[in-house]
Formats: sequence, structure tokens, C-alpha cells
Amino acid sequence: MSLTYTPLDEIPNIHATARRAFLSGKTKSIVFRKRQIAQVAWMVKDNEQRFMEAMKADLGRPYQETEFFDFGIVYGESRMAYDNIEKWTKEQAPDFNPNWFLMKPRLKPEPKGVVLVIAPFNYPLFLLLVPLISAIAGGNAAVLKPPENTPVFSALLAELLPEYLDKELFHVVNGAVAETTKLLELPWDHIMYTGNGRVGRIVAEAAAKHLTPLTLELGGKNPVIVDPKVDLEMAARRIFWGRTSNAGQICLAPEYVLVPEESQAALVSAFRNFYHSFFPEGAKKSDSFGRIVTEAHAARIKNLIEQTRGTIEFGGDVDIAEKYVSPTVVSNVRADDPLMEIFGPVLAIVPVKDIDEAIAFINSRDVPLAIYVFSFDKALQKKVVDNTQSGAIMMNETLVTAGAPGLPVGGKGPGGYGYYTSKYGFDQFVHMRVSVNNPAWVDKLALWFRFPPYTVAGGKKIRSLETPLPPRPTDSESSISNTWVVLLATAVAAASSVAVLRAMERV
Repeated sequence: MSLTYTPLDEIPNIHATARRAFLSGKTKSIVFRKRQIAQVAWMVKDNEQRFMEAMKADLGRPYQETEFFDFGIVYGESRMAYDNIEKWTKEQAPDFNPNWFLMKPRLKPEPKGVVLVIAPFNYPLFLLLVPLISAIAGGNAAVLKPPENTPVFSALLAELLPEYLDKELFHVVNGAVAETTKLLELPWDHIMYTGNGRVGRIVAEAAAKHLTPLTLELGGKNPVIVDPKVDLEMAARRIFWGRTSNAGQICLAPEYVLVPEESQAALVSAFRNFYHSFFPEGAKKSDSFGRIVTEAHAARIKNLIEQTRGTIEFGGDVDIAEKYVSPTVVSNVRADDPLMEIFGPVLAIVPVKDIDEAIAFINSRDVPLAIYVFSFDKALQKKVVDNTQSGAIMMNETLVTAGAPGLPVGGKGPGGYGYYTSKYGFDQFVHMRVSVNNPAWVDKLALWFRFPPYTVAGGKKIRSLETPLPPRPTDSESSISNTWVVLLATAVAAASSVAVLRAMERV
């Protein structure tokens, strides 16, 4: 299946069509939104084999990984939105306030308008359709921009979307840099971009020209902390799975492992065992291991492996023509090693002295999308949580928060901002419109003092309506504690005095 790029002069027309369709008001119907959400799910369900074959053709991805990472999440998100849309879109009232309740203050989640979703090559099904479900639930029109380096998938989506969804509201624009640039010249009501930080900054700059709100999912270099007292076999299995799934091309994938130097050899041995367990005949012959998206990406990874100053424990094989990079573990990696900037099935092991050095290492780098902690020690877990920052943190697991129902996916700092999935994804695509409805008679009863000429009586009324301030802070927390001690002692003394007086009365 060949990929046809959308003509540049058609892109503004597509945007205008989506805008007209949105302004028609058809998306305001909850029944309509639910039907479109269901159609997204059934588009995938009816064409599962074609989507799996597309991912196999574009990425060499095993069918089972597409079923696990793509289908399962899309089905779960569609069902959650379908079942909860009435609750999510319901008008809300703020907490009761005696000074304001007569005006009936309300909040109503309303559609933002026409939104743009741009997704990368690694999980285009998940990263396009999950935001699309959120956008539909919010009542928006949407234009999807699939990646150009997954041509089979992108062509398939362009074929199927108009067969299942409203043709005026929902569109696919295919292309590369020129087409994406043309899209970014247009005024959108929200843009959701998933990809690398360099392009994310370009998207943010383009959006700023129209003051367009953004959701940016930019990934990050995700560390793993391994406590030597943990079950190393369990840890190695889960880390190695997280690093080799989709040939390591996952923004949440574990990138490097921080482990005490004396435990490095044992961890390497465990990784080697799981390489042979996962791929008995080798990864290149295995139908359970994918490929790098392009020859250029494979060549980039090969160059990084050749430059490493660490020790290649196993793997390191690259076949550029086949876009194959073998699962690779490199030990004794330092902070400035080229392997610390990789997007592939290569796992770097960074030896450290202790947990404090591991935390300091993490904090010396950009905030990661995820931190993985393999330890059963709750005090150690808490220490990492309390002294680091990340989009997510997982104990004794990798990757899975992306598919956990009800949890958002989102980064912090260089990892991006905003969220997708579940109610948090819905919130990205709605504007909380506030309203009041004030009866005419309120002016005579409650708010007469706001109109000129201002009077002393009116000023007193304003003061009487002021909300009480919180308690004034004292110089130290200890003084607060001392106050409670004094009060408690006074209460005990008073109770004792009453008891003595009653005893005397009986005498």
C-alpha cells in the first residue's frame, strides 16, 4: 500500500471544512459523540488483521505487541469514554458559598473547537486514536497527522477513517515536513503533539503565533534503580521486556540502569539469561522481536554503539539493510557516554555507590518521563519518590502505567506538559466555561452597595461579606505545638478542679 501525501493546497480547505462542521453544532449531541467513539473502536476491531500487518510491515512489530499495546489500550479508552461521557460533560456547581449561591454559579465543560493531533512512528495507532477518542468525547472536530515513516499504517488510516467517522468533522492529513508545516500555520483550538523535544519546540513556537493551547508528550531518558536486595531475576525480566518491546522504540522504555557496582555482574548475567529465554534462536530470527523504523535510525544507533566507552556484554549487532539492531546490554557506562542518548533496544548499565548517588545522578539530568524502582524496601521506595521528579514512577514494573485505566500519561519539564488518556485526556480538549444567572431582585436584597454613589453603609456591608482569613502563621511550628500543649494542660487542670469540687460537695 503506497502512501499518498495530502496536497498542500487542500490542507486549508480540510481545516475550513472541519471548522464549518464544528460550528454546525452536531458535536454538541452526547448521543452523536458516543456513536463516533464507538465507531473508532469498531474501526480497529473490524480491521485488526490489517492493522497488525501494517505494524509488521512498517516496524517489524510482532502481532502480539500490537494487540497488547495498541488494541487493548484503544478498546479500554473507548469504553471508558463511552461509559463516562455523561458524567464528564455534566454541568458542575462550585462549593456552596452563602454570598454567591443566589447567582447560580456553574461550570460547564465545552468543546474547544477544531483540534490537531500529531503522532510519531513508534505507536501511531495508540498515539492517534486515544487522543481522537478524548477529542470526540469533548465534542471537537479533529485532524490527524500520522507519521510519514509508517507508510502502510498511515495509508490504511486515511482509507478507513472516513468509512467509520463523520467525514466533515474528522480528517487525516498525510505527509512529511512540508505538510506538517502547512498544518501548523493554521489556527487550531488545541494541538496535541507526541514526539521528540526538538520538534516539540517547533510545534510550540508555531502554536504561540496563534496562542494555541498545547499538549506535548516528548518522552525522556528513563532511569531504573535496582536495589541489590531485590529479586534480580524478576527485575531483569521486567526491565529487559520493557527495553526490547517494539525494539526499544517506546518513550516510556527504561533507558539506563543504576545499580551498585558489586551487583552489576549478577544483573548482566540475569539479562543474558533472559535474552536466551526470550529469543531462543536469536533475536534476528525471532518473530517476537521488531525492527527499527528506518535504515537511517538503525545507522544512528550503530554509530552510538560503536562510540560507547562502556563494555558491550552481549548484542551490538546491527544490520542496516534489514533495520535490525540486536538487544544489547552495555555495562560500565558513564554519564557522558553516547549511549545515554538512544532510542532503540540498547540498555546501558551505570554503576553507582549507593542510592544517594543514584538519586543525584537522576537529578543532574532532565526530568524523565518515568522512573523505575526495583526494590521491596518501602523506605528506599519512599526516598526515591520524595527526592526525584518524573512524569510517572513505577515500583517493580516497567511501561504499564500507559495502559492502566484511569491514570494519565504525561511528562514534566523537557518531557512535555499536559496529559492524555482517560478523564485527563478529555480535560485537555474542553474549556471550562463559567456562568452565573442573577435574578433582578438580588440588587435590592444583597448587592445594592455595589452601585454609586458609595456610602458608609455600603462600605460596612462590603466588609461584612469578606471571607475570614486563615489563621495568622506563628514564628515556628513549635509555638503551635506549645499552644496545643498549654490548651491541653489547661483543659486537664480544669477537669481536675471540677472533679475536686464535686467530691468536696459530697463530703
